[in-house]
Amino acid sequence: MNRIEKVMRGITEKNEKAFIPYIMAGDGGLDALPQQITFLEKAGATAIEIGIPFSDPVADGPVIQAAGIRALQEGTTLKAVIQTIAAVRPIVHIPLIIMTYMNPIIAYGIEKFIEDSYLAGVDGLILPDLPFEEEGLIAPIAEKSGIEIIRLVTLTSPLERIRQIASKGRGFIYAVTVNGITGARKGFDEQVGEHLKRVKSVSALPVFAGFGISTPSHVEEMNRYCDGVIVGSKIVELFEKNDLLGIEELVNVQIVK
Repeated sequence: MNRIEKVMRGITEKNEKAFIPYIMAGDGGLDALPQQITFLEKAGATAIEIGIPFSDPVADGPVIQAAGIRALQEGTTLKAVIQTIAAVRPIVHIPLIIMTYMNPIIAYGIEKFIEDSYLAGVDGLILPDLPFEEEGLIAPIAEKSGIEIIRLVTLTSPLERIRQIASKGRGFIYAVTVNGITGARKGFDEQVGEHLKRVKSVSALPVFAGFGISTPSHVEEMNRYCDGVIVGSKIVELFEKNDLLGIEELVNVQIVK
């Protein structure tokens, strides 16, 4: 059983809410990545989403774009990130999920990328620029190796499409909560709660809310409607400021008392 599936079953059985932080690999140098991963696991993260810096990140807001630029300036590459994950995997027990775009994977070689990711202990992939109709490029190879494809649904996805997407895989559904790019926001439209309830109504998989979530109150609000949250820009910002207490405060909202 993939680590993601195992952890998802665990949070359901314990009536807990998941918290998945996003970090940009190589922001502050790749030497910082193992420390960030181990800190987040110790803080209570359910899993960790590891972003790969890319020169044309269509889904990323200003904070993550800036982090990606800093990481590229440090010479971060996809291969180097996978090697770093392999080095830290023996001491990390929670799922590690790579978030990247298809161009770096195609340049790497899809089969070689999956092979190296599997050997490194990568558990899942989030590929925001891969349409559901085109996932045959990589999904069969990944899932044969035990690497889950984490699929996204948006506020504009029709119910039947959500149902179709939610019927795939054994991980979780990433429910995007804004129309636009990532980044901290002051609040959310009223339709977000209805959107999350709609996704939950047709998904046998856990549903996690992501994009724009940046405060403990945001986490609490989203957890009313779904199984957990994914927080990116705020985590990246807090790591840049070395505000570890701020990160712990966000992560620890996850538990349902």
